Amino acid sequence: MEFAHLTVLSLFCLAFVGITATSPGEDYWQSIWPNTPLPKTFSDLLIPNGKTNGLPIKIEELNQYSTLFFEHDLHPGKKFVLGNSHPVGNIIRPFRKSRQGVTDSIWLANKDEQSLEDFCYSPTAIAEHKHCVSSLKSMIDEVISHFGTTKIKAISSNFAQNQDQYAVEEVKKVGENAVMCHRLNFENVVFNCHQVSKTTAYMVSLVASDGTKTNALTVCHHDTRGMNPELLYEALQVTPGTIPVCHFIGNKAAAWVPNHTVDNFRC
Repeated sequence: MEFAHLTVLSLFCLAFVGITATSPGEDYWQSIWPNTPLPKTFSDLLIPNGKTNGLPIKIEELNQYSTLFFEHDLHPGKKFVLGNSHPVGNIIRPFRKSRQGVTDSIWLANKDEQSLEDFCYSPTAIAEHKHCVSSLKSMIDEVISHFGTTKIKAISSNFAQNQDQYAVEEVKKVGENAVMCHRLNFENVVFNCHQVSKTTAYMVSLVASDGTKTNALTVCHHDTRGMNPELLYEALQVTPGTIPVCHFIGNKAAAWVPNHTVDNFRC
């Protein structure tokens, strides 16, 4: 009886360990940044076999990326509508078309749908450094190699669920030319980690229509010469290369920056 009791207890302990065990990617993360929680943004990279069920990225999450605006729109009181809502007064509206590259859909090189291989091996924006990663370890190694140090951190948006109307409460500059890693809209889990020259990243505090407060990672492109003229005109009635253009970075993405450049924001 005692042996049977010990056997059952051992199996229970093994089962508990199996439930609470971390993945190799998470272990690697903790080996470099101990006691630092893994951003929820990167949880897709922990999916077994690298595939999701159904639509890889939800429509509401795609809409978080699909709002183009000017840098001077980033001020307290400015209102934004995500998704397919109709514009009201001076509210910023999104462009209608979403393509495979999500944030890259505004660039000419991704005007039409591409295969994963074509996308990952072709430049999208002018002066872009791009690298596709399919594992957390690959992402970590890539950004550390880029910055030449482990003294970096990832920051991300946390748009509220089921909310598409927001007003700006506060704007804080994150830094110049941050490395952005965002989930691509393909069946396989792949993140595009890239740096586009002449960009500025901001963290924008937003208040949803129901009063929920959230933070939106935002990037402004100062060189828009390679942008899709059709989408740019549809959204802002401007032509490429004339004025800086900004867009939100949704919940399926993060910006890597030197650790000392960001205060008061956590993933």
